[in-house]
Amino acid sequence: MTDHVTEERHRAAPGLTVAEVAQRVAAGQVNDLPPRSGRTVGDIVRANVFTRINAILAVLFGIVVITGSFKNGLFAALIIANSVIGIIQELRAKKTLDSLAVVGQARPIVRRDGQASDLDRNQIVVDDIIELRPGDQVVVDGEIIEADHLDIDESLLTGESDPIGKTVGDPVLSGSFVVAGAGAYRATKVGSEAYAAQLAEEASRYTLVDSELRGGIDQILRYVTYLLIPVGLMTVWVQLNHVHADRDSALLGLVAALVPMVPEGLVLMTSVAFAVGVVRLGRHGCLVQELPAIEGLARVDVVCVDKTGTLTEGGMQLDDVIPVVAGFDRSRMEELLAQFGATDRYPNATMAAIVAHVGVPTDPWPTTASAPFASSTKWSGATFAAAPGRPTSLLLGAPDVLAEPGSPIAMQAEEIGSTGRRVVLLSEADGSVDDPTRLGQPRPLALVVLAQQVRADAAETVAYFDDQGVDVKVISGDNAAAVAAVAQSVGIGETRSVADAVDARTLPQDQDRLADVLQGHAVFGRVTPQQKRAMVGALQSRGHVVAMTGDGVNDVLALKDSDVGVAMGSGSAASRSAAQIVLLDDRFATLPKVVAEGRRVIGNIERVAALFLTKTFYSCVLALLVGLFGMPFPFVPLHVTITAWFTIGIPAFILSLAPNADRAHTGFARRALARSAPAGIIIGVLAFVTYAVLRSQLHDATREQISTAVLLVVIGIAMWVLKVVTRPDRPWKFVLLGMSALAYVVMFTVPPLSRFLMLDIGSVSALGAAAVAVLIGIASCEMVWYLERRSSGRVSSN
Repeated sequence: MTDHVTEERHRAAPGLTVAEVAQRVAAGQVNDLPPRSGRTVGDIVRANVFTRINAILAVLFGIVVITGSFKNGLFAALIIANSVIGIIQELRAKKTLDSLAVVGQARPIVRRDGQASDLDRNQIVVDDIIELRPGDQVVVDGEIIEADHLDIDESLLTGESDPIGKTVGDPVLSGSFVVAGAGAYRATKVGSEAYAAQLAEEASRYTLVDSELRGGIDQILRYVTYLLIPVGLMTVWVQLNHVHADRDSALLGLVAALVPMVPEGLVLMTSVAFAVGVVRLGRHGCLVQELPAIEGLARVDVVCVDKTGTLTEGGMQLDDVIPVVAGFDRSRMEELLAQFGATDRYPNATMAAIVAHVGVPTDPWPTTASAPFASSTKWSGATFAAAPGRPTSLLLGAPDVLAEPGSPIAMQAEEIGSTGRRVVLLSEADGSVDDPTRLGQPRPLALVVLAQQVRADAAETVAYFDDQGVDVKVISGDNAAAVAAVAQSVGIGETRSVADAVDARTLPQDQDRLADVLQGHAVFGRVTPQQKRAMVGALQSRGHVVAMTGDGVNDVLALKDSDVGVAMGSGSAASRSAAQIVLLDDRFATLPKVVAEGRRVIGNIERVAALFLTKTFYSCVLALLVGLFGMPFPFVPLHVTITAWFTIGIPAFILSLAPNADRAHTGFARRALARSAPAGIIIGVLAFVTYAVLRSQLHDATREQISTAVLLVVIGIAMWVLKVVTRPDRPWKFVLLGMSALAYVVMFTVPPLSRFLMLDIGSVSALGAAAVAVLIGIASCEMVWYLERRSSGRVSSN
């Protein structure tokens, strides 16, 4: 009978002809899909190349090129390094996402010229006839033209967990799935006009990353940019009018004064530290799409998660079978369930869990009729060929439909359901399921109880967040009681006074009142996509940093609005593109690793930031003082480059990768400036004083000898700053300091190298003055830092 019906439908709706398809392709009515993973290659390259730091360095390098002294332009290598690291990382993320999209891409069955065949989604045109079977995805918007007990799951679009029955003439939206029955639909909207594509496009208009590190660095760079112009003009004017230097010397002096003011290595070290963190997280099945994302999650104090797929495995398992009629034990009920399961060719999640437990019968009963589960009836059924000891029909469905309302069985089912488990009722009937009007009153046989499989590592993950002071809020579209039961089983609600679940249908719309409710509760059921977005906004209005997990198209806007969006690898392509972090293995337990990695990155970058900003401060102070007193600048660009190599660059790279479990706190820029500003001012002042004294008092010293002595003052005090930043002391840190000091000894004492670097340590008097200045600088720095720690109430070695 089924084959006959299918054949009739093929004759009724054979689909488009080859000529009709070609006509629509020529008219552009094809399902052209937007880029799968958000930004294009061009977008990624532009975002990483055209940055403020690269623009500053490029201008300064251009000035060096004019002089022809290319060795003084080594600093420009950072333009390439800064850009390449960011580009490579983001292109790797894009490639991974594109691969995921291809793997998860549905191939719909399309009728053309009376033949059904599977095609790529981008080959579909308007008016194509697309068949639907259980498990199929609706790939474009359309209108149902055939329906046989057809139920569609639109949860990825609407958040509604219950399937929706569809009949001829009903619309279907791309992104939904068939859960029961069969049918076909005619494509009406394709490509960017389809619902899921429009939702994804709307989400793409929002920005997602909010990086305090990046924001702090950008703020510092803005201030530096404002300083560069007046300091640069003053330096050139002094060099030309007071010192009477030639053009090339004046320009090199300009670059030497300005390059160290730019904390160029700080941007590079931040990118490197994030990139290494991304690689480490990738080994744990976590794809980080944007480098600052791991920093964002390290600052998060609220994590919003769904129940299904996050705390649970997504499937169900048979928990209990409770006979409710005399004379039947559990084994008999499981036998009936096995026979019933054998009749279902396309089992839904409930039936699949039952069959997985009771197994498949070796001698299945022949059937005369069957009815798949439909949301309109809330039950599925099968009628068997008559035989002694065999029921005429078996039904499996909702207890409130198959049992008398208010009956003991209905009340027992409701009580079990309040614990968060799913309950269905197995019943028998005397009529045939193909004619529900003559089925008769079903007689209950057994309550079948199913439980969702809680992830084995969910409780441990929740305990980690609880220990770290991060609130976990469960936001689900399922029944509130069911959500609460799962949440409490993993520890959410047990250690706080928020164990009572909230039905989201009772939530206020006012943001302030909604925030009050969110502050006092942790479990929410029956939440719509719009409410998810509103809840994120309400939490943020109270100063919380919010992470949101999601897997459906309906989660996209909430993912975008949150501070950190986390998508599941098996989720929709739209959610993966919208999120900053994708958990490729769908494991909630990966998030603590992301948090720990973020804290390592933030803690280490905060340490090394003090090194780079110290250089910025002493460069500004030295340039201003030299300009105000009308002196030639003491260094050439090559000098400031080697100063940074072993007091900042290489040590900072190593420190940025070191272990660090300190909790992330706001105020990065303030803390970095509090340590670097005093040290930088002290170095700048002492370097200028040494320079001024030597120029006026040491007449027999050459300019290179004076420059070398001033350079030693800067390097000596900067090395002590490096030692302080590396605290607490560890053996490997002493090795790092020793190797840095040794490198400078080699530079200053090996003749070929010192000549190339324009260094001369031939004046003992100059070296003595430099040594005195270094000791004064170290003592001054320690005193200022002690006073700073004392004023902030943390007198310690750190």
